[in-house]
Amino acid sequence: MQREAMEYDVVIVGGGPAGLAAAIRLKLLAAQGGNEIGVCLIDKASEIGGHILSGAVMDPKALTELLPEWKALGAPLNAIVTEDRFLILKEGGASKIPNWLLPSCFHNAGNYVISLGNLCRWLGQQAEELGVEIYPGFAGAEVLYHDDGSVKGVATGNMGVLKDGSHGPAYQPGMELHAKYTLFAEGCRGHLGKEIEQKFNLRNHVDPQVYGIGIKELWEINPEKHQSGLVIHTGGWPLDPDTYGGGFLYHMEDNLVSVGFVTGLGYTNPYLSPYEEFQRLKTNPAIRTFLEGGKRIAYGARAIAAGGLQSLPKLVFPGGALLGDDAGFLNASRIKGSHCAIKSGSLAAEAAFDAVLAGRSGDELAAFPESFSKSWLYEELYRARNFKPWMAKGLYLGSLMFGIDQLLFRGKAPWTLHHSGPDHEKLKRAAECQRIDYPKPDGVLTFDRLSSVFISNTNHEEDEPCHLRLKDSSVPICLNLAYYDAPEQRYCPAGVYEIVRDETGQNPRLQINAQNCVHCKTCDIKDPTQNINWVVPQGGEGPNYPNM
Repeated sequence: MQREAMEYDVVIVGGGPAGLAAAIRLKLLAAQGGNEIGVCLIDKASEIGGHILSGAVMDPKALTELLPEWKALGAPLNAIVTEDRFLILKEGGASKIPNWLLPSCFHNAGNYVISLGNLCRWLGQQAEELGVEIYPGFAGAEVLYHDDGSVKGVATGNMGVLKDGSHGPAYQPGMELHAKYTLFAEGCRGHLGKEIEQKFNLRNHVDPQVYGIGIKELWEINPEKHQSGLVIHTGGWPLDPDTYGGGFLYHMEDNLVSVGFVTGLGYTNPYLSPYEEFQRLKTNPAIRTFLEGGKRIAYGARAIAAGGLQSLPKLVFPGGALLGDDAGFLNASRIKGSHCAIKSGSLAAEAAFDAVLAGRSGDELAAFPESFSKSWLYEELYRARNFKPWMAKGLYLGSLMFGIDQLLFRGKAPWTLHHSGPDHEKLKRAAECQRIDYPKPDGVLTFDRLSSVFISNTNHEEDEPCHLRLKDSSVPICLNLAYYDAPEQRYCPAGVYEIVRDETGQNPRLQINAQNCVHCKTCDIKDPTQNINWVVPQGGEGPNYPNM
């Protein structure tokens, strides 16, 4: 069966804040000048917002620039921040850092506690009303190229392919979407974005990207314990001071709180489990006091690109651009990225609109990086550029030096620190490390992985090709198990990777439970041999997050 093709001026891959902002901006610009522009946006989730997961405390600055009437239009920003608390945890207790000691990046006055998934659902409605063609449930599976090597568009994935690669009775070929410019906004470690970076050498002369994994639960708590707009961040326990990470607890509206934990993926001990560290966080009295008597109603996980300005790749290539977290537009020091994503999408849209209006196609949108370099977004990321490099030196030294960077130099110190290497190279051999014994979950405050995956509403067809591809099937046992005690069993927050043995306890093999995958991309990032390649499953599969 031949693939059908559709033609647009701009195709956008990804229905997160960056992609939706780009789509809206394109249509607004066209309407202002009485022009027509064909815009198509695809997303692999079954609905817009279904795969979106973030803390999230949002700075509304970029949204206000994009849609100044967002309040009147009913944007779901309802819980304005009322109080900031930054806690340093120890086992069994916590100490609050006085707010006057905190750099300005940790202050959230004027920001909102939101569900980013719900915001994206609302942005999707605004985009459709402006005439954007939105197709959820269609995964961008392949980049298409012209004969001259420029990007032609993307193809969506085939549906109904069976595990052995044959076509099942419900087989449908993917659709080709051709465009003058294709904007990639897949989120952190987008698999098409990764291909684009490699093909066009976009990472030449920049630092390696560094990542974290954010794991989050949504709880409905006792109304007497709820304080709308309360924002709590934590550092210290349960991680050791040399391992980057921290927790958060955000009070939303309607007695809901988001509780989560971010672990930097540059950690060295292969026995560390980000999932288990998050479960331990909730047992600290400063956190559990809010959750006791409440009910956990949702769970999810997502990788975070945290390298900052010095890790941004070249943003443009012939025929398109990288937006949002597909490029790495996140301000780790502010623990925020949605406003950065929206701004990057708007800037890319302006460059693409001018190019289409001028009759161009398939070239580099040089105006995008130029306008970025002159924007408040660049200034913000520049001031934050030394945060992650300092924090890689440990909690206490890093906090002291970043505090000096922000308070004394206002983020404009005459030096720029760099990242020492990619996260997958940081693991030590298991024989060099202390095993970590995590407590068993109690099923009330702490939970096992499978019960967590269940409430993420994750679903994949069992009889389809595995979307977690091994470049060499021997590596998980002969290298990962032998040297690192199979860390994929621990860094995956969904129980996807499992070492199983025969009845004698011998002959280990890696079992991949791909149906559990919540699309966090951690395996693609942290696998020490880079043997795992995450590709999209059929469109519409994966988690389906409510209010995340």
